[in-house]
Amino acid sequence: MYETLTFREGGEDSGGGDIAFVTLKRDRINVKQIRELERVCDHLEDHSTCKVVVIRGHSLGIDFADFDPRETLDIHGFNKWEKLVSRIERLPKITVAAIDGPCVGGGFQLVLACDQRVCTPSATFSLPEVKLGFLPGMATFRLAKYVGLGHAKRLMLTGAALGAEEALRLGVVDDVSVDLDAVVSRTLIALGPKHTVAGTLARRLLIESFHTEPEDAIGHFLAAQHRAISQAAFLDTLSKERG
Repeated sequence: MYETLTFREGGEDSGGGDIAFVTLKRDRINVKQIRELERVCDHLEDHSTCKVVVIRGHSLGIDFADFDPRETLDIHGFNKWEKLVSRIERLPKITVAAIDGPCVGGGFQLVLACDQRVCTPSATFSLPEVKLGFLPGMATFRLAKYVGLGHAKRLMLTGAALGAEEALRLGVVDDVSVDLDAVVSRTLIALGPKHTVAGTLARRLLIESFHTEPEDAIGHFLAAQHRAISQAAFLDTLSKERG
């Protein structure tokens, strides 16, 4: 079905269908990969019953072959990419990025949009765009929220690469292991039981917390809490706790 990635859900390692796996096959992000990731999102949003999506691989960033300097350049392709990243950030599933190798530019952006991030010691993270004369997308919005403004300025303006251990120390990744399968499994266990509605509501409130006034935040929280306690997961918890 796909040329630039593989998609799988179900199987013994997916909790009876609770987990979907997306593996990136290209070193660089091109228009075809964006379109195929959009198709994956369509399926995850409209048809899949999985609760967690694991996105695996590495990326060297944008494929400049998609640009023809003889033509008038515009931001249409960048707009498509940013919409896709935002869509992944807001999927009604918990997302886990699993990185083995370099994670450059758009690949780093994708990692920042995921809920949990794990990697091997060979992973590196960099945003070389400013050094190349353009901007690193909405990493300009997301990165400082993970690492602080000072580190974000250093990384963006110098294009310096974070190694796995520094990325762990700064909060860019949550776990590092030489065995990527093992660290993914460890993360999936930590996420259980996978109450998707409560998890995605908590994620939304956390994202909004950086730009929402406290008076508005309490209203958003109460609306989200009302939805959460109406779900079967909380009703099951209530039944068990009450004996």
